[in-house]
Amino acid sequence: MSFGVLPNTVVNMASSSRAQVISLYRMLLRESAKFPSYNYRTYALRRVKDGFRENIAVDNPKALDVLLNQARESLAVIKRQVAIGQYYATQKTVVEGQRNRNV
Repeated sequence: MSFGVLPNTVVNMASSSRAQVISLYRMLLRESAKFPSYNYRTYALRRVKDGFRENIAVDNPKALDVLLNQARESLAVIKRQVAIGQYYATQKTVVEGQRNRNV
C-alpha cells in the first residue's frame, strides 16, 4: 500500500469506517423516524437513504471523512428539528391513519 501502513491496519481501518458508516446511517434513520409530521418524516427518511445510496461506492478515505462529517452535521440538524417539531402538535394525515381504529 502506498500509505505506508501494514495491510492488517488497512483492513481494520476499512472495517472501522464501515462500522462508523453503518452506525451513522442507523442513527440518521432512527432520528428521522421521530419527526411528528408525516411529510417531514418521509422526506428525511428518503433523503437519508438516497444520500447513502449515492455514495455507496466511495472508497477514498478523505472523501469518506468529508461525507461522514456532513452526515454528522445532518444528524445534528435533524435532532434539532425533531425537538422543535415536538413543541407543535400536528394532526395525523389520512395516509398515517388511526392506529386504534375499530372497524
